[in-house]
Amino acid sequence: MKKLLLILLLPLVVACSNGGAISSNEQSFIAGNGVATFIPKAERKAAPKIAGPTLDGGSFVAAPGKVIVLNVWASWCSPCRAEAPALEELSKAHPEVQFLGVLTRDSLVAARSFVDRFGITYPSLTDDALLLKFHGQLTPNAIPTTLIIDAQGNIAARISGEVTYTALDKLIERVSSNE
Repeated sequence: MKKLLLILLLPLVVACSNGGAISSNEQSFIAGNGVATFIPKAERKAAPKIAGPTLDGGSFVAAPGKVIVLNVWASWCSPCRAEAPALEELSKAHPEVQFLGVLTRDSLVAARSFVDRFGITYPSLTDDALLLKFHGQLTPNAIPTTLIIDAQGNIAARISGEVTYTALDKLIERVSSNE
């Protein structure tokens, strides 16, 4: 009886399967667990030059000597939507820090809608090639990921996954105090 049931169900399962392939409307990414890593000064590595086209059609070049919070996001990413209000609040609470989004694997229309919906006021870069420049420091398909770059241009902290206001605020304070 079990064999007969298996024989009858197998074609149905195979017919409904896509063979493990990603369909055109699916997005493939690695979800982080929200773990924050603070990197001691002696172990920090230089961040690449941060520049590129922005979502609003302009261009951006990071100012030297400023702490930067860089958040990799996409509009279809649920944790990105969940963390957006905290990031915007923190950008207002820390005007001395440059907040910057990096849009990845998303349409500009969907991204602009996301920015409008969440009232994001800081710029977002739209060049995925920037992520490749962070080789070994940032997993290109792990989103959301947030980096804090110290005033000397070195990566000082990393959060893989959704950020919380409290955790990111504490990391910003540590990096800003030149710890």
